[in-house]
Amino acid sequence: MSTERAREGLYSRVQQFHAEQMQALDSGRFEEYAETFTEDGEFRHSPGRPPARTRAGIAKELTAFHQERFAGEAVQRRHWFNMLNVQEQADGTVHATFYVLALLTRPGERVPEIAPSCLVRDVLVEEDGRLLTRSRRVEHDHVPEA
Repeated sequence: MSTERAREGLYSRVQQFHAEQMQALDSGRFEEYAETFTEDGEFRHSPGRPPARTRAGIAKELTAFHQERFAGEAVQRRHWFNMLNVQEQADGTVHATFYVLALLTRPGERVPEIAPSCLVRDVLVEEDGRLLTRSRRVEHDHVPEA
């Protein structure tokens, strides 16, 4: 297989992985989402919140975040990924950098709110033929870098 075809294959795998991951997150299946991370994975998702670590910690953090942010309000979130850049590293990890628009729709409101616009940096690894996230750092566009 040519290098270009191998790269295209990896790109497609990462896109499919992200699609499955985000559908779990947007459906509120936080334990399923957390299973897409390595056991020692790290997830930095919101300014002012410490990173969540381990699968159990990620699921717990997402549950708490959604309860605090939406307080039982019936909302639908959709994470829209675009401009994906996939780079295989010499150590076997895959660095994926991409833009995200997080859309929030409330019942009866036709126009969703964009909340927020972000840059995401993933470090992915392959374990037993499956991609997993070792770390994810979400940088919110409206928050200046420290």
